Amino acid sequence: MPSTTVSFADGGVSGSSTVQRIDLTPDGAVVVVDATPFHPVDHTWPDQPGDSGEISVDGATVRVAEAVMAAVADDGTFAVAGDIPVKRGADGWTWLVGHRLDGEAPSALIEGARVELAVDPTRRSGLSRGHTACHLASLALDRALSDLWRKDPGTDALGSPNFEARANQSSRIHEDGSVDEYRLGKSLRKAGFDTEGFAATLAEREAAINAQLSAWVESAAPSRIVTEGPTIVDRRSWHCELPEGTAEILCGGTHARSLAEFVSISVTLELTDPQLLVMTTTAVPAA
Repeated sequence: MPSTTVSFADGGVSGSSTVQRIDLTPDGAVVVVDATPFHPVDHTWPDQPGDSGEISVDGATVRVAEAVMAAVADDGTFAVAGDIPVKRGADGWTWLVGHRLDGEAPSALIEGARVELAVDPTRRSGLSRGHTACHLASLALDRALSDLWRKDPGTDALGSPNFEARANQSSRIHEDGSVDEYRLGKSLRKAGFDTEGFAATLAEREAAINAQLSAWVESAAPSRIVTEGPTIVDRRSWHCELPEGTAEILCGGTHARSLAEFVSISVTLELTDPQLLVMTTTAVPAA
């Protein structure tokens, strides 16, 4: 069985395919097809939720609750989502997209059947905008904190000191927004970051981030996904042609095609715990 071919990177939301296998799991039946437009949630860094939608066969339709990663080991072991014991792309595994069903599979939904797949386009668009806004917010955050470093932590996609890579401990994307958490502990201070100076100027940093985001949205910069191949295991990256230069970030998710899809992107910064920064990003979509 080859790795699943995917079309979500090109914006695909529908397609025909052949069922390769159906497995029953405690969370419901999981359907694997040879090619899909569904974007799956990553099992190791689950920032963007998997697509939802429908699978149709012989006039019957069943809802897909969420697309998930699946994998088959060379010894035949089949694993889904969090039960996959290795990172995506590990040797000895074939990488697949599973479609977790919400409800009983139609009788015609069997291995070898030809099916039609349809992603919920409204939810996909919202998640794509949320993911693009999340990346832009992280770049604006890095830029706004650049003067707080006493040592070189490495640079981000626009050349700013990479606070995001050093401190981010979780990212959760939702429709038209995201929530990111950053750990401001001893290791960050040892790396040369002035946490006390940051806490004392939190409001100014937030204002600087929002000013930068406003300028980027105003630019209506093109945004796209660049792929190294057609399968779910091939590397993909997000490219955005910002006024300062093209930002390129390795990313397996989906994205807006242009910043013209936004009326605004803004963030709020919270330090309810001195060692934990929470950045909430909110996007307002264009009509």
